[in-house]
Amino acid sequence: MRTTLTATAAALMGLASAQLQGGIYTKYPDCVNGPALLTSNLVCNPNASPHDRAVAIINAMTITEKLENLLDVANGSARLGLPPYEFWSEALHGVAGSPGANFNKNGTFSYATSFPMPITFSAAFDDDLVEEIAAVISTEARAYSNAGRFGLNAFTPNINPYKDPRWGRGSETPGEDPLRISGYVKRLLIGLEGTDAGLFNTSHSGYKKMIATCKHFSGYDLETQPVRYGYDAKITSQDLAEYYMPPFEMCARQNVGSFMCSYNAVNGIPSCANAYFMKTILREHWGWTSDNNFITSDCNAVGQMVGNHNYTTTTAAAEGISLTAGMDSACIVANTGAGNIVDTQGAYYDGYATEEVITTALVRQYEALIIAGYFDSAASQPYRSIGWSAVDTPSSQQLAKTAATAGMTLLKNDGALPIALKGKKVALIGMWANGTTNLQGGYSGPAPYIHNAVYAAKALGLQYTYADGPTNQSVLSTNYSSAALAAASSADVILYFGGIDWSVEAEAMDRYQISWPQAQLDLLTQLSGLGKPVIVAQLGSMLDATPLLNNKAINALLWAGYPGQDGGVAAFEILTGVTAPAGRLPVTMYPADYVKQVPMSNMSLRSGPGNPGRTYKWYSGGVLPFAYGLHYTSFRASFAVSAPAPWNYGHHGWKKNYHGPTTCKQQGSYNIQDLLSGCDEAHPDLCPFPSAAISVRNTGRKVTSDYSAVLFVRTSNAGPAPYPIKELVSYTRFAAIAPGRVASANLNITLGALARRDEQGNSILYPGKYEFLLDVPTQATLSFTLTGKQVVLDLWPQAPANQTYEAAINCPDYGNCPQLGQPVA
Repeated sequence: MRTTLTATAAALMGLASAQLQGGIYTKYPDCVNGPALLTSNLVCNPNASPHDRAVAIINAMTITEKLENLLDVANGSARLGLPPYEFWSEALHGVAGSPGANFNKNGTFSYATSFPMPITFSAAFDDDLVEEIAAVISTEARAYSNAGRFGLNAFTPNINPYKDPRWGRGSETPGEDPLRISGYVKRLLIGLEGTDAGLFNTSHSGYKKMIATCKHFSGYDLETQPVRYGYDAKITSQDLAEYYMPPFEMCARQNVGSFMCSYNAVNGIPSCANAYFMKTILREHWGWTSDNNFITSDCNAVGQMVGNHNYTTTTAAAEGISLTAGMDSACIVANTGAGNIVDTQGAYYDGYATEEVITTALVRQYEALIIAGYFDSAASQPYRSIGWSAVDTPSSQQLAKTAATAGMTLLKNDGALPIALKGKKVALIGMWANGTTNLQGGYSGPAPYIHNAVYAAKALGLQYTYADGPTNQSVLSTNYSSAALAAASSADVILYFGGIDWSVEAEAMDRYQISWPQAQLDLLTQLSGLGKPVIVAQLGSMLDATPLLNNKAINALLWAGYPGQDGGVAAFEILTGVTAPAGRLPVTMYPADYVKQVPMSNMSLRSGPGNPGRTYKWYSGGVLPFAYGLHYTSFRASFAVSAPAPWNYGHHGWKKNYHGPTTCKQQGSYNIQDLLSGCDEAHPDLCPFPSAAISVRNTGRKVTSDYSAVLFVRTSNAGPAPYPIKELVSYTRFAAIAPGRVASANLNITLGALARRDEQGNSILYPGKYEFLLDVPTQATLSFTLTGKQVVLDLWPQAPANQTYEAAINCPDYGNCPQLGQPVA
């Protein structure tokens, strides 16, 4: 019998509100001493397949019980011995505050390692580091879940490409390039989920350590310009397949446990109701079905279909339509109003979703939990023994600092760095110098400690004075100016820690300016007029640093992003030369007036009316380019004359019998059909192109340093115009190259990285002349030619006629456009 929405909503609001305060603890079903209806069910047989086990327990539920398990706060079933379970936990760069997380106020389980934000450690261009960080995060998450303080899944990672510098959540992402994001997320998922259970390793070798969630699927990269909840992103098939989708394809190929559909609509259809996205592309075209994985909505996204998208008139219709389209669980934030409480009962009783659809959704969720060991004894699986002793270990602390130093990027240096500070008077000035939790960034949990610049100076025994600085003010107050000048007057060196923080960029908060705050620029002008060395560390997301780059009295500029729990210590290690900087910008540094040239809502990558182009691929006016970064030494990067070892297959298992050429030759010519001969016909985009052998010499005399090699490709005649300026095709990081020493490597390249997407979204490898470009700025080039016939590597599935970009742009107010196919119910 159907209960009223009012009663159901009231119960859920109370439950979810408790969750937001850490009210419900994870409890595992008891397959030994639980009710007979549980212990006798196939779900408790670890020898049965995860799918059969999930089917068995869901088939034992009544329709009433099924309907009570379709939200992130799943009620379970007391009758069946299933405890409530909260699907909403967060772990972006450490175990984070979220409805599924429960931290003590002090003592054990009161904190977890807080790594830098992804934008910072992604700047290292070091995928080994990414996997190490993810492995620590999942270990600590397991420690918490084993204590009942965290779920088995987490709504992470955020892999939407960061194409607009104003986006408030850009720091949650790895940056602007889809190939870089794909490499990042591949290794991140291996670390989080504990297995390389990808497309080519479909049999499970054991349990998943964690169920990760790739979000936000798809076309989501703005908060308030316009408001994300009702935004209809108009995206061409070409841009969708070329830019917005590749990171998510990597997630599907890695068999990630979960996806999250986003708040926005794309071409008239809200993402969580978009069967073209969730069924056609994700499950059918990409084959994301091997573990019957599940899709959750972003939190309140289903409810927003009523009030903001005007897609339906009731949440019952929104929920039913979304379930039928392929979504499996609706996340809600109960304390944001009754309009966001999803009417799961109405979805079924009013005929919007069948019981078969509901059963399928629940089987997917519970199959994921089974693979994570939810029903099995602690003694039978490797991860249930992880406890508090695995949290905040000395190695984790060191890794958090390493992640910060590895990503910090030197943008300017006239020779002032590295600097010896012992015996000198140091002025520490700026809003970040004595920072606290702002060093962590967003989606953070309690850290074991926060080591800022003031802490680092104390720990080094330096003689220093400290003065706070302005934040985002346009006018410099006398208080800030006087205090800073007083601190600097007796100093030998001025270290300024400034930039922006989460008070101006965050979820639900885009930026309107990307210039340095004027009050900070004015203060830096005063400080640089004192005739003393001035070194600036910029924290937060990217700002137009033109005034600092042009000011000859500012000696050095270091970008540090959101460096995490040991950010101040990490910054001092870079500044003093304990660690040499080797980070590269994960985004383009845009000029301040870029915000006046294109609205955030323009989703096109290529230049056109009202759009100068986006990212380094299509925009050439950056202040500093993507992948820019200076060092304390000099490097000479070149293409090797002789070939090192052939392809390092690493995490690939799809090309075991390839006997073609292994390294590029200058002015080489390669036949497309020969390259594809003997390759995996199902995934030709992953077939290898001959790798590029490179060597890197440290030509300096004093400093040992890491070096991140980046390789791009460009063409001006392969396929139709317009041509991208260049595109990243490979990267790697060399460790500790000593002065005078040479390091070499093979940069692996896939055919898909050389292909281009046509207007229908198809990936095509075109014959023509190509050129590899090594480093930023380019240090070496290597030309080659592809001959033979063009080949389609990926035939992109076409959207229904009423969900195309062309249909969407012909209806500016999509909420009043029934021709776009939305079922106003």
